[in-house]
Amino acid sequence: MALAPVRGGRHPELDRYLLDEERLVTAVHQHWAKVAEPVATAAAGLVLALWVDAALPRSFAVVGTAVWWLWFAVVGRTLYRLAEWRHDWFVATDRRLLLFYGFVTRKVSMMPLTKVTDMSYSRSVPGRLLGYGRFVMESAGQDQALREVDYVPDPDVHYRAICGEIFGVPQDARAGAAPVDRGGPSPWGEPLYRSPDPDREAETGPIPLQPPWEDRGRRDR
Repeated sequence: MALAPVRGGRHPELDRYLLDEERLVTAVHQHWAKVAEPVATAAAGLVLALWVDAALPRSFAVVGTAVWWLWFAVVGRTLYRLAEWRHDWFVATDRRLLLFYGFVTRKVSMMPLTKVTDMSYSRSVPGRLLGYGRFVMESAGQDQALREVDYVPDPDVHYRAICGEIFGVPQDARAGAAPVDRGGPSPWGEPLYRSPDPDREAETGPIPLQPPWEDRGRRDR
């Protein structure tokens, strides 16, 4: 049930927290596994309440009523946890990392990208099976409000996107795009393309290499 990640554009729920000049790199809700326990508890409680209601004699009806009220309390907890999950966001921009959380009391944790000295993530066995991970950010020996983010969906994709922003990797390269087909070696045993300026090539495409006879013609003249 997790919403699709938001990249490049803006989401109405995030505009109140992001600066006009900030570029959104990625924004996701935490993985649905975060609310798996409350949902499973509510489902198990329903089965238990139905069994108690059917098994107890009428003289113990008050016990069945108490079980049903207890189940309603469990459902209320589940609904609250689901509402929290729907309003939680993990966001990365070109300037900072943010975690928005809380339903009744809204809270925001933030770490500037310039403060991130190391970033890693781990995946437990359930995380590998269900597709989530846990991010850990280190910051030059300082305690930051945002240090750990759990239940990050598709952690491989978001780890590459955030690290690419930290290290200034071009957008197409960090997305795992296939390298440009440079045509292989030329008939003269030399590459068809050269890259004297990798930054310029990333913007304009491969720069053609002149055939050898044209270079020799210039030198002869």
